[in-house]
Amino acid sequence: MQMTGSNTSSVKIFGRDAAGYDNVRRGLIPCFDFFYGSALDLIDDWGGGKEPRVLDIGAGTGLFSSLLLTRVPGARVHLLDASGAMLDEARQLLSGHAVTFECSDMAEASFGEGEWDLVISALAIHHLDDPAKKSLFRKIHASLREGGLFVNAEQVLGSTPAQEDRYRRLWLAQVRGSGVSEHEITKAEERMRHDRCVSVGNQLFWLQEVGFRETDCVFKMWRFAVLAAWK
Repeated sequence: MQMTGSNTSSVKIFGRDAAGYDNVRRGLIPCFDFFYGSALDLIDDWGGGKEPRVLDIGAGTGLFSSLLLTRVPGARVHLLDASGAMLDEARQLLSGHAVTFECSDMAEASFGEGEWDLVISALAIHHLDDPAKKSLFRKIHASLREGGLFVNAEQVLGSTPAQEDRYRRLWLAQVRGSGVSEHEITKAEERMRHDRCVSVGNQLFWLQEVGFRETDCVFKMWRFAVLAAWK
């Protein structure tokens, strides 16, 4: 989960919470199995080959990449995140895998032209403001080969204030019900104050605007959604 490097305080917050971050991830994402599982099923269905070149944007502790490598063990994955502390956790999680790491701001990094078969991201892009999101989507489209796939497992905005209130109430009830401590909930809410979430509809429209031939929301449960775009 990456914060853009232009916000130094938020990078520090994620760095502070890096150790043990994954220990509470399942509790803080009540639909964890379906959320990540839907993204992985979609990648399986896409079938980009035994050794796809994969870019993980805002890779954080490497959780999404680690799950991907259980499905596609030959994938060649490059993880990018603004937090060195998060990437240190990823190095431990992914030790033994042929992966590479880059400590860079996703809003400023260069992804190359037609370099990747698959671009993935989880709970990261919603930290950017809207113009930066659109710019990032444009870079992602350019970086993918023809036939490539972009999968974004994301936290999204409700379409109305009433929906947003419902998302928050249900999320709090579910995470407390799963046993997450009030201390961890407070830390999560502190991180969430830096969120700049956008609705599913707006994001799919922006992806189409930059040239993706097909877009879809393949999973959504309250504030958690998996968005996909095919080049």
